Amino acid sequence: MMNDEQLILRLFEDGDRALIGGDVQELSRIFAEDYIQYDESGRASTKLDVIEKVSSGAIRFISMVSTGRDTRLLRDDVAIVHGSEDDEVEQGGKRFSVGSQLAKPGSQR
Repeated sequence: MMNDEQLILRLFEDGDRALIGGDVQELSRIFAEDYIQYDESGRASTKLDVIEKVSSGAIRFISMVSTGRDTRLLRDDVAIVHGSEDDEVEQGGKRFSVGSQLAKPGSQR
């Protein structure tokens, strides 16, 4: 049986595979409703934005390599995951590499 940290890391790995495979159903399951992803220019995309870009073929993730993920469990229902990835993507017929920083923005008050 896996502990909480292993389950969280597995979820990230599942998300990587879903992005590369263009598995919209799996992305819908994995991404939280308030999920936000930032591109190489700092533009934010919501869960629905990312799923639309992947399903339409506007963006295709070719590879993802985690260069470090650390998980910190705060409570039974809260964890913070710090990490970064090197991603290779194809968009508009061009391939490029981007760095990705995993972060959850602070809550709005």
